[in-house]
Amino acid sequence: MSEFQCANCGRPLPRKPERRGRSPVYCSAACRQQAYRSRALPDNGEMVHKLISDIESRVGKLTPKAPTEFYSDVTELAGVVGKLRRLARSARDAAQKLEFGTGEVNTAEHNSESVTHQAVTESLPGDITLRTSGDERTTAVSIADADEWTFAGMVEPHRRELQVHCYRLVGSYDDSEDLVQETYLRAWRSKQDFEGRSTFRAWLYRIATNICLDFLRRNSRRPQRYEPMGGSDAGDVTPPSKVTWLQPYPDELLTEAVAQDEQPDNAVETRETMELVFLVAIQHLPPLQRAVFLLRDVLGWTASDTAHLLDTSTASVNSALQRARPTLREHLPRRRSEWNGATAVSETERDVLQRYMLAAERGDADTISSLLSEDVVLTMPPNPMWFIGREAMMSFIRPSTDPTSPHYLGRWKHRPTFANRQPASAGYLQRPGTTVYRAQVLDVLRIQDGKIVEITSFEPHLFPAFGLSMTL
Repeated sequence: MSEFQCANCGRPLPRKPERRGRSPVYCSAACRQQAYRSRALPDNGEMVHKLISDIESRVGKLTPKAPTEFYSDVTELAGVVGKLRRLARSARDAAQKLEFGTGEVNTAEHNSESVTHQAVTESLPGDITLRTSGDERTTAVSIADADEWTFAGMVEPHRRELQVHCYRLVGSYDDSEDLVQETYLRAWRSKQDFEGRSTFRAWLYRIATNICLDFLRRNSRRPQRYEPMGGSDAGDVTPPSKVTWLQPYPDELLTEAVAQDEQPDNAVETRETMELVFLVAIQHLPPLQRAVFLLRDVLGWTASDTAHLLDTSTASVNSALQRARPTLREHLPRRRSEWNGATAVSETERDVLQRYMLAAERGDADTISSLLSEDVVLTMPPNPMWFIGREAMMSFIRPSTDPTSPHYLGRWKHRPTFANRQPASAGYLQRPGTTVYRAQVLDVLRIQDGKIVEITSFEPHLFPAFGLSMTL
């Protein structure tokens, strides 16, 4: 089929001269939807060959140009390369670590029969509608007979939403990467158990959720309170929650994945369910309540489907949700209880971020102070330092920006980025007597009414995940 023909009906595609970005694949929305509902599983290696061809085409057209356009082209190329890399990694791990066709799983945890066809199709808006029973059997057989490359092609489109689901459950970017990879390996081992009685996506969610719950049972993680800090003038205030395992999630990974995904799930990218304040709040829930809340109130699953997934009763699911909601409200700022589905950082937030970075580079403590709310909170997971209140925070910052102070750190450069749908600043520090700016800190800002109300400072080891270098 020509690249100028619709991938569904074969009719000519509408041509748009000098179109930038991805070329159209379908001639109409109707053809796109029909293709979503009837698309077949990829042939062995088909997806790999398509990705390689796409990369070759993009590289051939890549030329230095205006910075904004060049960055856009390179970002799109990086997204395709990343997808190919993940496919190769999944296939490699399956080939190296597993004995093909002999894997078994605990049927009490991972038996796909426990999720019914009717319940899943009703509870997953936007998911691919299952076809007739004959087609379901064909699909199940195809999955059971798939080799490692074909199976990797089936699971790869779900990687982004599964990793976000794991990330919400455990609060750590590093752990979420490991857990979603373990999900794929376990799915490969148990592919013979998939009988097409639920969507393939629902089956993967079942495996991922149980893997995360197993992880949380093995690793007791409950938020504590920070210890009082000696020498801090924070005053008589209650220390904030201490979540030492908390890590940020790069926005660019979400954006690239949404651009590649044919049916993005809005629940995955909604800002209020990705912000750090929400991630900290749900860490206060016991693992089962956490899973129930995410499946029911964030992803929109029904109580019946959630019960099947967690191998429990509908009454237990409803009870867990009733206990989870008030606990969550206790740990969320009042304004975060009114979710509006926003995904973008506002212009006001971008302006505050720019002013914050410029003031930090200039060592302008007064301007930094003017950008902070009176009751601003600063935490530094996993470090024990914390500050509440503008004066307490500035008593820590001012000496580090004063070249005459013994606590002077050096000169700073900052680069804007975005984490958890929030503005963030990547800080590079040139210490006195050195010539290189080295990655030092990632500050994620929460901004309300034009003021910074919370700063969460992270160590720099995740800079590469944000597309940031470790030195300048």
